[in-house]
Amino acid sequence: MSLQEDLENRSGAKCELCTGTNNLTVYDVKPSITGGGGVDGSILACETCVTQIDTPEELDSNHWRCLNDSMWSEFRAVKVVAWRMLHRLKKEGWPRDLLGMMYMEDEELRYAKESGDHLAESEKIIHRDVNGVILEAGDSVVLIKDLKVKGSSMVAKQGTAVRRISLDHENAKFIEGKVGPTQIVIITDYVKKMTEKE
Repeated sequence: MSLQEDLENRSGAKCELCTGTNNLTVYDVKPSITGGGGVDGSILACETCVTQIDTPEELDSNHWRCLNDSMWSEFRAVKVVAWRMLHRLKKEGWPRDLLGMMYMEDEELRYAKESGDHLAESEKIIHRDVNGVILEAGDSVVLIKDLKVKGSSMVAKQGTAVRRISLDHENAKFIEGKVGPTQIVIITDYVKKMTEKE
């Protein structure tokens, strides 16, 4: 069975955010919980929801009143997206009330905060690679020079791909990722974001 079919079975072939049925698609909730999307890290969402999640300028607050129901979902990825969207809409007033009622496990909350949606624009820390390209949690980067790994004899070689990075929420210069089996902190000046073709 495909991922889309699994999610359709889980959701009754409805958008897991607004219960719409038009142009349903698999939406991978970044950064992937399981390291690769899958049922636990994805939701089934309609075109309207996906467009508004990915394009904040298109946000129609009335559409998102559906979060009153979806925020109680038993599925972590659905709850995370609901929490993020409520934070984006906080200035409307009513989302604050829903956020006050919403319960999330510590791990779910950490995952939800990865997007930075809960921060005001002035508080957001933007991570950029050596070329100034914005890095997001879950991106893949390539090292542009050999890096000695602190506290070990290991050297991470130039050209090494580091997949599914996580961001340091206190320092725009630091990201984390795995080189081989080792999780390391990398300075953003020494990485270049990989395109999907790479």
